[in-house]
Amino acid sequence: MFSEAALPAEALCEEPDFTTFENRSGLTEDMKFLASMPELCDVTFLVGDTREPVCAVKAVLAARSRVFHKLLYAAYSPQKKKEATTRENKIKMFLKRSSEPLLNLQGSGQPSRPGPQGNVHQTLIIEEFEPDVFRQLIEYIHTGCVTLQPRTLLGLMNAADYYGLDELRRACSGFVQCCINVDTVCALLASAERYIQYKCTKSMVQKVLEFVDEHGNEVLNLGSFTLLPQHVVRLIMAREELKADEFTKFQAGLMWSKKHCDNHSNIDLKETIGNFLEYIHFYKIPANILMKEVHPLGLVPYHIIMNALAYQADPGSVDPNKLSPNRPRGGHQGRSMSVQSSSLDPLGSNGTLSSSASSEMDSGRHSSEGAIDGRASPKEKDS
Repeated sequence: MFSEAALPAEALCEEPDFTTFENRSGLTEDMKFLASMPELCDVTFLVGDTREPVCAVKAVLAARSRVFHKLLYAAYSPQKKKEATTRENKIKMFLKRSSEPLLNLQGSGQPSRPGPQGNVHQTLIIEEFEPDVFRQLIEYIHTGCVTLQPRTLLGLMNAADYYGLDELRRACSGFVQCCINVDTVCALLASAERYIQYKCTKSMVQKVLEFVDEHGNEVLNLGSFTLLPQHVVRLIMAREELKADEFTKFQAGLMWSKKHCDNHSNIDLKETIGNFLEYIHFYKIPANILMKEVHPLGLVPYHIIMNALAYQADPGSVDPNKLSPNRPRGGHQGRSMSVQSSSLDPLGSNGTLSSSASSEMDSGRHSSEGAIDGRASPKEKDS
């Protein structure tokens, strides 16, 4: 039987002869500084329509993302060297030897500038994402840290998914749940317009629209509502689930139209607001408001106001189909939220968030479905 007294003194007071010291914040700052110094980087991305430069270190990108590894290093693999030279490769080789070393070929992965000790500096064009979004992505890859904010959240979430950064994508997705509010909803919808062709966007858009439905009056009164594209405004106003009174919808359409006409002096206000009248139930607006607030503006056709007043006096005296200029009111209308993109653009960069309202009623049933119909998909990322 062993006792403590029988053990050597050295065994009783044994302590490890090593310890672990971590300075993660210092490493983060150093890596952030590294990515901010072009002379220390070996790849430059020209991002967005403005071609803003974003610098990075290829080795860091390749270590953190397989997609970046393939993008940056696949051109130098032995397999690539064995491939037959195509006409396109011959052109690129000719251009490489020309006197324009900074020529940028999208996605070519070709070197653009020789560096010290034989290092090669690459320049690549990135059109899929906005400069602020891509800059945040590169910052996260280098430092492991990034500040999530509504303005760039959707783009960053899709960029993380596109480049295979699952932990960042999950963080963005989780933050979406708590950042949808009255102050951010219009910014999120505006961002969704650019990234609607990506799968991460579609699920988030539905959540944002559901929030808009529940807070209709507040959202329609926002100044930022006037900054949304016209088809997004129409999409919101066409939703049967939207909890907003009809006069608020009219005021929102008027506010948007005035803003639009201020920015485009050659456009007529009456013609502009006419794009929204079919989504407004004028017969639900009190008669005194119709006569004092709506009719004097001269923007709503006289027969619409008269039909609304007649309906309020005697609902049976007016055909429900005449209560709106273009849309029958006998039942719920079918509508869809869709992605439209040019077939000439494989990236779906022309995708738009839109609403389509049928002008014909289904005689067999009334449809009130709202769906996301993705007819364009994002560019498949390399596996």
